[in-house]
Amino acid sequence: MTEPRPRVLVNMAITADGKIATANRHVTTFGSRTDHDHLLALRATADAVLAGARTVESGPIDLGPGPVRYRRLRLRRGLAEYNLRIIVTGSGSVSPTAHVFTQRFSPILVLATGRAPATRLARLRRLADAVGVFGQDELDWPTALAWLHREWGVRRLVCEGGGTVNDGLFRAGLVDEIHLTVCPFIVGGRAAPTIADGRGFPRLPLAARFRLASRRRVGDELFLRYIREPVRSGATVP
Repeated sequence: MTEPRPRVLVNMAITADGKIATANRHVTTFGSRTDHDHLLALRATADAVLAGARTVESGPIDLGPGPVRYRRLRLRRGLAEYNLRIIVTGSGSVSPTAHVFTQRFSPILVLATGRAPATRLARLRRLADAVGVFGQDELDWPTALAWLHREWGVRRLVCEGGGTVNDGLFRAGLVDEIHLTVCPFIVGGRAAPTIADGRGFPRLPLAARFRLASRRRVGDELFLRYIREPVRSGATVP
């Protein structure tokens, strides 16, 4: 029997050509204030917010709930005032000077794999409140999410990238919703990352399928919400 897991929402801002950063992989906030408010509103619905190591190292990112009005909203919903924060790193490589570690308002959890050397794991255990090792070469997402649900009470999880983290969740069939903000920029570049990099799906019939649940235009941005379609008979995840 499959263990219970959190409901997973992927939230990303993308350019009109589907990129989440420029070709040199420099992470730039290209969403508007409305997009930022949308991000905080989503976080206010979740028990935990998750991002990859490179994402949290890219700037003053704390993965927290933001201003007091969002914390009050969380309390009215019966949630803790501050969400849990989760960092994903297959190799255990996370800068100890990352801004997230200087903000101690809620527990920080790290999900790693067996590729992470013992020395890095030991350093992470000094920085974070808990470190879980799941899988060997690639993160074992079903086991990791079951652990978050069982040990940390995570029922709803917002994932904020990057592309490799998202790819693993998509291939594991664990993304329930996608929230996309389409922004009015074209950055181009063959190497520019997208919302799902990594291994991907080898054939279209195996691809993760979603249906458009809502759309909203604010200025020059589009806010799209997709819900996962049930897996079709005969389709398997590679």
